[in-house]
Amino acid sequence: MIIETQRLIIRELTSEDCAAVHGYASDPRVVKHMMWGPNTEEETINYLHLTISQQHQEPRKAFEFAVVLKETHQLIGGCGIHTPEQGQGEIGYCFNSRYWGQGFAAEAACALISFGFRQLALHRIYATCRPENTGSAKVLQKAGMRYEGHLRGHKWYKGSWHDSYQYSILEEEYVSSK
Repeated sequence: MIIETQRLIIRELTSEDCAAVHGYASDPRVVKHMMWGPNTEEETINYLHLTISQQHQEPRKAFEFAVVLKETHQLIGGCGIHTPEQGQGEIGYCFNSRYWGQGFAAEAACALISFGFRQLALHRIYATCRPENTGSAKVLQKAGMRYEGHLRGHKWYKGSWHDSYQYSILEEEYVSSK
């Protein structure tokens, strides 16, 4: 499966992506607001094995992708959409810090939203970010998602409870914006 945008190729992850994925997944700055990481090499390998196995599940509920620059074919990050409930999907993304602030995350998020509504026939797509992660909140807003609320102390990770901001977009909002 391949999704193309103006500047990106969003494709299935492969085992050959390990070094590039580990490059950002092991960076403490990159994973500061994530519920995982920084990864050891073994954790990155296990993540890729899991992701590759999910590519063969029927019905498929998890889509984890590599984000590659069209111009250079450099893997610069990852993104995904998971469908834990019928009609709903959750998106996420993580990028190598060298590529922050250039609009790549918003471009990938928009592509995931389009994929979710057009190919997966979802009704609602949502995402969360930590309140202090203002860059991620801006990405979700640029992708057309609406702020739904502040979820207090709802995620336990890295030894403490954390808040999240939740954003979403409904299919009819997506269709009317096109």
